[in-house]
Amino acid sequence: MSAPPRVLTVAGSDSGGGAGVQADLKTMLALGTHGMSVLTAVTAQNSLGVQGAWELPAEAVRAQYRSVVDDIGVQAVKTGMLASAELVETVAELISGTDAPAVVDPVGVSKHGDALLAVSALDSVRTRLLPVATVATPNLDEVAQITGVRVAAEGDLRRAAEALLEFGPRWALIKGGHLPGEPVDLLTDGSEEHWLRAPRHDNRHTHGTGCTLASAIAAHLAHGLSVPAAVTAAKEYVTGAIAAGFPLGGGIGPVDHGWALRRRN
Repeated sequence: MSAPPRVLTVAGSDSGGGAGVQADLKTMLALGTHGMSVLTAVTAQNSLGVQGAWELPAEAVRAQYRSVVDDIGVQAVKTGMLASAELVETVAELISGTDAPAVVDPVGVSKHGDALLAVSALDSVRTRLLPVATVATPNLDEVAQITGVRVAAEGDLRRAAEALLEFGPRWALIKGGHLPGEPVDLLTDGSEEHWLRAPRHDNRHTHGTGCTLASAIAAHLAHGLSVPAAVTAAKEYVTGAIAAGFPLGGGIGPVDHGWALRRRN
């Protein structure tokens, strides 16, 4: 029996299970890959917000990464919460020496508005991490933080993508879900464009959306899909997960990572 494609998430832990490494691993399993993890930080987190966050030492992150990649190998890497400039630079160096596509989710803040990346790390994201990304997947707040371009309408997405591509990722996926009206994302490499639309679901339980989308892209890349095909399939998966999101605790509940498995069964 052959092993499924292997996908590595390099991200923080969400103790509530809705986002971070926990969401990544659930997504990878649901999409038929073997998920592996490098923890960069531990958070005390629930449906109401982030109550605390503690980053791991760079040597611990490096050791986890080398342990997995040198023995098991990977077909795709996904990054999430990296917390500090030192961790951003460490992970960028590791990815640059790995022969696998990398999906960079430049996590800046949590769903509840809690900071998950030091302001001092932004230059490292721009100059070290984005240049090694196969696909970068910022939301509107993150792309503004990185590029200074503020997206107020669908027509601004192209300008934001152009600004992001100047930092070196092969593809930019600008997520426009926070715009009014029908959700639309723009995927582009600077020459071809893919406008990805989906119905808007009236469901407030969307915790983990960004982590889930980036992990789904990585999983599909590990299966051998092209970037446009992987992003399109991931968009379909996360749209279904949002539609099936459920209440948990007293605040914003998670998307449902298992919805596609139940549909297949």
